Amino acid sequence: MEPAALDRIIERLVEVRSSKPGKLVQLSEAEIKQLCVVSRDIFMKQPNLLELEAPIKICGDIHGQYSDLLRLFEYGGFPPKSNYLFLGDYVDRGKQSLETICLLLAYKIKFPENFFLLRGNHECASINRIYGFYDECKRRFNVRLWKAFTECFNCLPVAALIDDKILCMHGGLSPDLSHLDQIRNLPRPTAIPDTGLLCDLLWSDPGKDVKGWGMNDRGVSYTFGPDKVSEILTKHDLDLVCRAHQVVEDGYEFFADRKLVTIFSAPNYCGEFDNAGAMMSVDENLMCSFQILKPAEKKNKLFYLVARCSRHGEDTLGGKLGSLSLLFFFIPSRRCFPFKYKSCTALLNLSNRGTKVTLGWCGHKRLTFMSGYQNGGRDFGGMLLIVA
Repeated sequence: MEPAALDRIIERLVEVRSSKPGKLVQLSEAEIKQLCVVSRDIFMKQPNLLELEAPIKICGDIHGQYSDLLRLFEYGGFPPKSNYLFLGDYVDRGKQSLETICLLLAYKIKFPENFFLLRGNHECASINRIYGFYDECKRRFNVRLWKAFTECFNCLPVAALIDDKILCMHGGLSPDLSHLDQIRNLPRPTAIPDTGLLCDLLWSDPGKDVKGWGMNDRGVSYTFGPDKVSEILTKHDLDLVCRAHQVVEDGYEFFADRKLVTIFSAPNYCGEFDNAGAMMSVDENLMCSFQILKPAEKKNKLFYLVARCSRHGEDTLGGKLGSLSLLFFFIPSRRCFPFKYKSCTALLNLSNRGTKVTLGWCGHKRLTFMSGYQNGGRDFGGMLLIVA
């Protein structure tokens, strides 16, 4: 890839930091495919267990929150001012997965010995096919581009060792891990299997009430207790396990007497969690400090909602109740017309007579105040005032 062409891509991706968050950067399909191909070759030339040196900055999940990724670089210094290790989950859920992964791949190509990316469980076709990245690729480009990313993701390394003392991965430990050479010898390119060492490195979670290995509520891999963290540190003469994979309120959270740390770098995750994001800086003496990205302040949004739906089910008093599938129209309270509408499915719990909404949800968002009226028969309609 021509250095000048790469620099132009990076410049276009970074210049939006002075714009309103959410502004798209429309690279060409050819440019993005070239990022995938060139970075894939670099990943394959480097080991599956990266051996890195401090000082370095470590970041957790980004999940397509591109403006927050740019904030991380503003705080920590844009490459090559600082060395970086990202722990995976670059895509899905956020609105700008393409910008996020393109900038990360571009920096990997530009600074291959100073900028490092590990694989997360969302760098997997079977996962990002469902949670947003596939749809974003298809909407903005085509499915072929998503497949190019899949081939690239299948080549990502899965763990890193910093100065032989800090072991990093996306998920966590594995009962199949007895020697670090097992990580080095994992085959690539590869999809993520449903079980085994690779699966666990990307999927497992610590559990404070767990001793040994336990079941994981995700339905994949395991949970592990503090005893297993101590065991692997002692066996391999390590000081710390560093991982991501879970939302934590302050952006970072220690476990097992500070022998393990979880880092999550997407503040106000999905717009639903009030969490901070964090970046961990490791200095030359392996002292760890944290830079915190505070979540943006939430403001209540006032909408009028026009809805019409059918109800099913009766309560013991004969009133209508149940989950209502609504096609509704968000109308800003400023009453500006014409307005754009958005269809969505909401869950509303009606009072026992079916004439008053007592609680509502739209997606993951709780509708904290609602008023409306019954429109006769089996329908509930009219104007609902919502503060969300």
